[in-house]
Amino acid sequence: MAYLYLLLLCEVKFLKELGQYLKKTRISNGVSLEEAAGDLEISSVQLENIESGNVKAFKDVYSLKEYVKQYAKYLGIDPDKVVDEFNGFLFEHTSKISLDDIRAAQKKIQEKEEKKIKSPYTIEHKEKFNFWPLIIGIAIILLFSILVYLIISSTNKAPSRDTELMNVKENDIYEFAY
Repeated sequence: MAYLYLLLLCEVKFLKELGQYLKKTRISNGVSLEEAAGDLEISSVQLENIESGNVKAFKDVYSLKEYVKQYAKYLGIDPDKVVDEFNGFLFEHTSKISLDDIRAAQKKIQEKEEKKIKSPYTIEHKEKFNFWPLIIGIAIILLFSILVYLIISSTNKAPSRDTELMNVKENDIYEFAY
């Protein structure tokens, strides 16, 4: 969109000249605007816009280029030559656009977007939070904690009094006494 906006001023003259050439060719071929529109399956308004050089009527430069190419082919003009001239014109003028002009155009577009009125009835779709990684992480931590608890509790278990007395030998008792 910014691309079309920047080229708007430069293209008007070129497109008017191209449109006049296409219109003269159509008239010299004896084809009416409505007939050409019907054959190309394009609205007559779009063909009028091409012939008058109205850039604003098209959503972008690329769709305009396709319409011009179809129209030139229909009129018996070499479409590749027309497209080459169109591309050459675009390249010549876009290579001369300064970064400051591009930034200014982007800023204007951004300001227009910010000024748009939002309806209170418009639902803004918020991105849903995915809970599965959180749940899996908590489950892993709990299992690890339980495993550590079981290992620690089984190694630190004090022997019962009976087994302690059974392990003491008689000699050990006498050694204690001395």
